[in-house]
Amino acid sequence: MKALALLLLPTLALAAPPPGPRRISSLIVPMDPTAESSGPRLENYMNEALGQFQGYTVRKPEELFGMPPDEEAQTALKRGEQGYKESLEAFEKKDYEDAERKIRATLKELQKAAGAMTASCNPLCDATALYAAVMHLRGDAEEAKLALLDLMALNPTYEMDTKRFSRDLIALRLQVATGVNAALRGGATVKSRPAGARVFIDNEFKGYTPVTVSTLSVGKHLLRLERPGFRQYGQILEVSPDDVEASTALQPTDAYKAYDTKLDGVASEVMRGGNVSNPSVAGMGKSLGLEQGLVGTVRDMPDNNTTELVLGLFEMRTGKRLGSKRVVLQGDEFGQLKSEVNRLVNHLVNNAEGGGEKVVKSSDPLENAHGTDEWNGEDRGGKRRIQEKKSKKGDPLEGVNGTEDW
Repeated sequence: MKALALLLLPTLALAAPPPGPRRISSLIVPMDPTAESSGPRLENYMNEALGQFQGYTVRKPEELFGMPPDEEAQTALKRGEQGYKESLEAFEKKDYEDAERKIRATLKELQKAAGAMTASCNPLCDATALYAAVMHLRGDAEEAKLALLDLMALNPTYEMDTKRFSRDLIALRLQVATGVNAALRGGATVKSRPAGARVFIDNEFKGYTPVTVSTLSVGKHLLRLERPGFRQYGQILEVSPDDVEASTALQPTDAYKAYDTKLDGVASEVMRGGNVSNPSVAGMGKSLGLEQGLVGTVRDMPDNNTTELVLGLFEMRTGKRLGSKRVVLQGDEFGQLKSEVNRLVNHLVNNAEGGGEKVVKSSDPLENAHGTDEWNGEDRGGKRRIQEKKSKKGDPLEGVNGTEDW
């Protein structure tokens, strides 16, 4: 038996390793300026749908094109952290004049650090609370109230340290919280060039630019914009009862610039259809390191308030089209866009694989169930759970549900 094992080992060593997961991503080309905001959202939904299947490694746009942080904001944050530390030391020594000077300089530095405060409002919240305390001790109650109003806008649940701050200051905060100004609300319209950037206000996702966020508390807020292929951007947003607007031009990465130069050729190949070779798609796949890709074009149709999406599944190394579909999206008023895109992705992937059932990564049988599955009997892999049967009653419409075209 030992001799037999020795003879078999070389044969096993020469066996080819199993193929690894295919690298795949979604790439959407906007065909008009108004469709720019739709592309990143659609790409995100498509990549989420692809992530449900085994055999794929989904590469997100930020991995393909980068999304570098705001280096100036990070530098300002480090200086602000050091400034707050020095301000606090002066405050605890009861050198309030020195503390005021240092905390003013710290707040000025932190105005430039909004893009780097991605986890919480600190040290800005801590510095604002300390500034309110200094102003209160120096007898400027109105300035202290304004600082406390900003603090509540940044973080309504911020806890003031009772060992550090006086009872009078904490009582003043309660007075401000129940006052008229604390109840005031305003709106902010956020725009970017290009559109489609993710908008975070106080580290909470609010949508894609251009977007209007209403009912924000009056005072300071952290605004951050993120769009794959562009440098992150942040600023302190001053909200007032009158609506305000924030707009910026995002700075592209070198990888995105190279990608952008190829979009015209890719768009024409996507819309052309057929099974001909698509050299622009193949060139893009090679440059991005993808084996497969969902590549499409999106166009807004303002006459009927819809969006046209032409999407193809491509073998990216050769430019071969594995399947395509044109759909008209009716908007996202009721949150239906994600499920529509999910069905489209499943349709393309499973048709390319011969219509067989795809096994999803999750073992939870109820994951992603959304209450409409019984209308078409189709799971996330595209295989029908409800098998069609011939009617014994002779009714030709029995079992037809109106969605079989998928």
